[in-house]
Amino acid sequence: MHFNLLRCRGLAACALLLPIAPLWAADEVDADRPVTATFGGRLHLDFADFNNDARGTPNKDDTEIRRAWLDMSGRFFVVDYKLEADFSGDQVEAKDVYVSRDFSGGKLSVGQFKQFFSLDDRTGSNYGSFLERGNAGTTLAPLYRLGASWQAARNDMTWAASAYSLESIDAWQVKGRAAGGRATWAPGATAGDVLHLGLSLAHERYDTPGANGVPALRIRPRPAGHLSDNSRLTLIDFSSGRDTDVNKWSLEYAQVRGPLSWQGEFSVATFDDGSQRGMVLAGYGMLSWFVTGESRGYDRRTGRFARIKDIRHKAGAFELALRYDQMRGEQHLFGQPDLIDARTDAWTLGGNWYLRPNLRFMLNLIDSRNRDYLAAATVDHTRAVTGRLQFDF
Repeated sequence: MHFNLLRCRGLAACALLLPIAPLWAADEVDADRPVTATFGGRLHLDFADFNNDARGTPNKDDTEIRRAWLDMSGRFFVVDYKLEADFSGDQVEAKDVYVSRDFSGGKLSVGQFKQFFSLDDRTGSNYGSFLERGNAGTTLAPLYRLGASWQAARNDMTWAASAYSLESIDAWQVKGRAAGGRATWAPGATAGDVLHLGLSLAHERYDTPGANGVPALRIRPRPAGHLSDNSRLTLIDFSSGRDTDVNKWSLEYAQVRGPLSWQGEFSVATFDDGSQRGMVLAGYGMLSWFVTGESRGYDRRTGRFARIKDIRHKAGAFELALRYDQMRGEQHLFGQPDLIDARTDAWTLGGNWYLRPNLRFMLNLIDSRNRDYLAAATVDHTRAVTGRLQFDF
């Protein structure tokens, strides 16, 4: 849906008009108008059915409104803007809330936005082949943070850099500062024929995690989906109140060859608070096949996967996907034996039925295991069937 605001004569007046933009709906976009608004959103309805083992607390079968997002974006005189929020929980959660300006060399953005780290995380939740991103995408990626960024794209390359706070609009208790960036290269990428290579880097400085009302810094992935809280395994735990430095990097590789695509990433994060150190290693590999002949969409301007373009059959498009995902964490005091040495891994088989490019049913079969190497034991083995009805506009 596209709406344009009427020309307004003052900044204050335009600010008041933005929330009631639909009252000024226009049939055609007028490039001369200084204020415009476009509305969109997404709705993801999820379910999970678990087959738990006898170790630990079992996960409960459940359903949830995973995402109920609404957004408004457009132009406000000399800047572009985006306002986005998730209404699925008990409280409204802010997502993208920023202004930006295009220059000849790139784009400057200021506000809250998703940071630039990894292909898996940068690919939107509407376009992924599975219900969940891999472990690194859900636990190591900085997600939505307040900051400023510079983005650019030239020929086959993209690059972006940002300086950001570890706070967000809704998680202001987390204190600290950070900087990061991402670069991608996709030589001669065309529809159905893509080679993607990428590198992400980030340095984060957490202030007193675990003390003074600041949450602890922990890496605890959900191996069997978003509702598998009782299968979470602690891979890193920095909660002593000492300032902690975190360095992260991730290597990206993906290819699309007609209906087939495959991709993988290897991610590393190191943690140091002056008295102890930790390291997380994560990696995944996945294969996707459009049985009905379509190809995964790719946006070469942002270096990430996007919406499929054309559906060939009236019954829709069907995609099969398989992923193996592993994450391991180690932590120790200086000169002392390990405090933590654990691993989680999962196989996921996915099927996606696209009735329209913006409407699909998703089904995932997950087999996950957690292993504690200090105890030399498997501490959890969970199987799950998860699914989603997804619509965006």
